[in-house]
Amino acid sequence: MYQKLQAGQAINVIPSDDFNIPSLLLASGSATSTTSNKLVDSAGSFSNLAVPSVIHNTTDGTIAGVTAVDSATQLSLSADIMASGESYSIYAVRDNEPCVLYIGTGGSLRVKTAAGDIVTFTNIPDGMFFPVQVIQVFSTGTDASGIIALR
Repeated sequence: MYQKLQAGQAINVIPSDDFNIPSLLLASGSATSTTSNKLVDSAGSFSNLAVPSVIHNTTDGTIAGVTAVDSATQLSLSADIMASGESYSIYAVRDNEPCVLYIGTGGSLRVKTAAGDIVTFTNIPDGMFFPVQVIQVFSTGTDASGIIALR
C-alpha cells in the first residue's frame, strides 16, 4: 500500500533538550529593551498569550520557555536569551502532539517518539522524510540540520 504524506503544517525545528517541538506561531517581533530573563517589546500584545509557550530568539538561535505574562508588553522567560533589537518568535506548546520530520542535512538524530521512547538514529541521509512520529528533537546527540516538522 502506498502511503501519502499529507501535512497541513510545517515548522522549523530547533533541537532542544528541554522543549518538545512547538506547534503554532503565536507572535513575533523584536525586543525593545534589555531586562534579565524577560522579553520586553513595547509593540507587544502578550495579554492573551498561553503559558507555557516557547520563545525562539531568531537573531542568535537560542530558545527558552515563557513562564509568565507580566503585562501586555513583557514576558518572563526561563533563560536570559533576549536583548534589545533581537528578533523573536513565540510558539504554542502542545505536549505529545507528534509529527514526522524532513531532514535537510543528514547525520545523527536523537528523538523522543510519540510513545515516549528516546532513540538515536544515525547515518540519516540528506533530504530525507523521517517517517517516525516524533514529539521532541534533542540538541544533545543530534547533528542533522535543516529539520522541518510536518503535521
